[in-house]
Amino acid sequence: MTTAFESIVLGGKPLSNRIAMAPMTRSRAYGPGAEPTELMATYYAQRAGAGLIVTEGIQPSAVGQGYPDTPGLHTPGQVAAWRTVTDAVHREGGVIFAQLMHTGRVGHPSLLPEGLVPVGPSAVAAKGRVYTHEGPKDFVTPKELSEAELRQTITDFADAARAAVAAGFDGVEIHGANGYLIHQFLAPNTNLRSDAWGGTVEGRIRFAVEVASAVAEAIGGHRVGLRISPGNPFNDIAEENPAEVYEALLAELAGLDLAYLHLMEGPDRALTTRLRKSWPGTFVLNPFTHPEVTGPAELKLVEDGTADMIAYGALFLANPDLPARLAAGGPFNAPDASTFYGGDHRGYTDYPALTA
Repeated sequence: MTTAFESIVLGGKPLSNRIAMAPMTRSRAYGPGAEPTELMATYYAQRAGAGLIVTEGIQPSAVGQGYPDTPGLHTPGQVAAWRTVTDAVHREGGVIFAQLMHTGRVGHPSLLPEGLVPVGPSAVAAKGRVYTHEGPKDFVTPKELSEAELRQTITDFADAARAAVAAGFDGVEIHGANGYLIHQFLAPNTNLRSDAWGGTVEGRIRFAVEVASAVAEAIGGHRVGLRISPGNPFNDIAEENPAEVYEALLAELAGLDLAYLHLMEGPDRALTTRLRKSWPGTFVLNPFTHPEVTGPAELKLVEDGTADMIAYGALFLANPDLPARLAAGGPFNAPDASTFYGGDHRGYTDYPALTA
């Protein structure tokens, strides 16, 4: 029986365990030009005991930013600043992938350089509000991407992947979940296109496939993961029949020999099982445990073969030495939700380790 504390080879790189740190937005990139800071390097290095760290979402272009103080990976300054982070993680023996996240229609013009507006597959505004430096604002109607803009966005993802490698990352995770741009192309309520980028299942999966293909070509499929969240209604997404779309997506991606698939699970475990069987490579699962956080009980999902690795979010945020605590059966620090987004070291780098 395989356990979560055994090693695994991911894209040719050995990992010390099968416990991943899930990507979590922290909104602390206060450096000039959306650059990561020394405090961020400390935060990630503290958590290098994870088999795999996946960073917070990093915008691959200026227009891809949807929240305040999130970091980018599209300027020389950002590349240099991220090198500080990756060096710190590697000194502690960790493996770290950069999550590339284009938020698409999720965002606001006030968060973008002058003249830019949020974009999407179709001109359909999301219901709800987004937090900005001026407080909450209603989502705006996004600009529908033209064919040329679509192609440029795909290029932006590939360029950001190259920048990630230059910054010392071990690989990248493409964010295709949670209602952001790639998910917006997959979902029928946000993709109303009648051209080759929408209309049918094949059309709706095309953008995700072409982004993954371009990124794999740029840095090698063994350094690329993809995160999906079938049926997740976050950010006003509606997917009534996700199985058809995501099984078609996985079939198209299977030949790219990607490092892993990262599933953010909903309440449908049967769908998880179907997708697990459909995917030929490493299967990383962020299991559905709402309203509780993912905890020690989910380790058994590696033992019973449901997943190859388990991704922990909030518990990893509050417990920098989470694998050691899971092995010991606890105790666990409780996450402080008031410090999740923005702020200083409090609720960020000051959670104690067991040995502290």
